[in-house]
Amino acid sequence: MKINRLETHDRLEHFKKQSFDISECCQDIINQRPFGENPFYIFAHARTDDDGVTKRLIWQPRLTKPQAQDNSMLFKAYPASDNIKVIWIIPPKETWSQFQKGKVTEDSRIYQSIQSFLTNKEGLEARENDDLPDEKINVIYENIARSMKTKKLGLIIPHSIPTL
Repeated sequence: MKINRLETHDRLEHFKKQSFDISECCQDIINQRPFGENPFYIFAHARTDDDGVTKRLIWQPRLTKPQAQDNSMLFKAYPASDNIKVIWIIPPKETWSQFQKGKVTEDSRIYQSIQSFLTNKEGLEARENDDLPDEKINVIYENIARSMKTKKLGLIIPHSIPTL
C-alpha cells in the first residue's frame, strides 16, 4: 500500500488539533462551576445517536469517578486554580494499536491509559486522595436536586423570611 505523505500529514494535524477542542470543552465546564469551587471529574464518553451512525461526545461533570471504559476520557478539574489533571484517555479498542511507540499517532499518555485499563482497571477507578467525602457529595447532589426541582416548579424561595 502506497501512503500519500501529504494526506497522512493532514490527518495527523487534524488529530492533533482535536486535543485543543478537548481543553476548550473542559475549560467551558470548569467556568460553569457546577459544584462551586470543589474539585470534580469531567467524564467524556462517545455515544451513538438513534440513527445508528452519528456519534457524539457527552461531557459530564461529576463528583465521583465512573467505571473505566474504552472510548472515554476522564479529567479532574480544580476550579479554584483552573488546573486539569488527566486521569485517562482510552480510545475505542479497534484503534489501540495506533498509539504504540513508533506509530505516526504515537501518544504515551493514551498508551499508558490503555495499559492501565488492561492491567490495573481498579487503579484507574480508585478514589483520589483529594476526593470529597461521600457525606459532602450527597449534600451537594441533594442541593442541586432541590434547586432543579424549585426551578422546574417556578417557585421563588427567599433567602430570609421577613418577621412580622
